[in-house]
Amino acid sequence: MIIRRRFLSLAAATAALPLLPQRLWAGSSATLGMMRIDTLSDGHLVLPGDFILGGMPQDELAAILARHDLPRDRVEPPCNVTLMRDGANTVLFDAGAGPDFMPTAGKLMEAFDLLGLATDDITHVVFTHGHPDHLWGILDEFDEPLFPNATLMMGQAEFDYWMDPGTVTSIGEARTTFAVGAKRRLEAIAELIGTFSDGVEILPGVAARATFGHTPGHMAFELRSGSESVMVVGDALNNHHVAFERPDWASGADQDPPAAAATRVAFLDQIAAAQMRIVGFHLPGGGIGRAERADGAYRFVEDA
Repeated sequence: MIIRRRFLSLAAATAALPLLPQRLWAGSSATLGMMRIDTLSDGHLVLPGDFILGGMPQDELAAILARHDLPRDRVEPPCNVTLMRDGANTVLFDAGAGPDFMPTAGKLMEAFDLLGLATDDITHVVFTHGHPDHLWGILDEFDEPLFPNATLMMGQAEFDYWMDPGTVTSIGEARTTFAVGAKRRLEAIAELIGTFSDGVEILPGVAARATFGHTPGHMAFELRSGSESVMVVGDALNNHHVAFERPDWASGADQDPPAAAATRVAFLDQIAAAQMRIVGFHLPGGGIGRAERADGAYRFVEDA
C-alpha cells in the first residue's frame, strides 16, 4: 500500500465566507490494489466539550487532554469524507453536512473543485450512519439529490431507525433536530436508497461491518484487495485521544454509550491485531492511519 498526504489551501474557495477563519485542510491518499482512496475535507465541527467529554472521569481525562494539548471546553473535530475509485466505481462514504448544520462544515464541494471532481462522477454514496455531518449533504439547495447518478446505500437497521416516527420523541431533546433532519432527507431519497446488513459485500471489495452504538445501526466498511485491507470507521472511533486511550469510557457523542464503548474495545482489538489501516471521519491529518497498542491501551498513528 502507498500512502500520500497533501495539504490543500482553500483560501480562494473560502473568500466568499469572510467570517470564517482561513485554514489548511488536510487530505490523505492511499492505494489498495486497484483502489485509490482519498479523504476530502468537509470542514470541521465546533462542539462544546461536554458533548463528548461530559461524564468521563475528569482527573484522568485532564491528563489525556494535556498529553494531546487539547482544551476541555471545546472540541473541533475535522470531517473527512472518504472517496474510493477503482476504475469502475467512484464511491463516497458519507456525504458531509451540507449547508444547514454549522458554518464550519459543509465544504465538500470546495474539495471537489480542488480535485476537478464533479457530482455527476459519483456512482455510489454509502452512509456509515445518519448524523447530520454524514447525511445532510446528500441534498442540494433545492432539496434534490446532490449526486444525480449515484446509487445510495445505508444499513437496514440505521435506515429503519431514522425513518421510524417514534425516533424524534425517543432520541432526546439534544438530538431532536438530528432526527427531524435525517427523516426529511431520507424521505427525499427513499426511492433511490438501497439497504444492506452486516457482512454483506455491498460492492466488489467493500464489505459492511456492524459497529453499533454510536447510532443504532452504525456501519464501518472494510475495503480489501488480496491480503491487504483498509477499514473506513465512520464514527466508531470518533476522536484520536480518549477513544483510543480509554475506549471503554462512555462518550456523550454516542447514542448508546455502553454499546458504543463495547464496540470500540472489540474494534480496536481487531484492527490492531490485524495491523489494519483505518480511515476515520473525525481523525486528524486527513484521517488515514492505524491503531497501535500502547501502555495497555491504543494510540492513533497518522500515516506519513
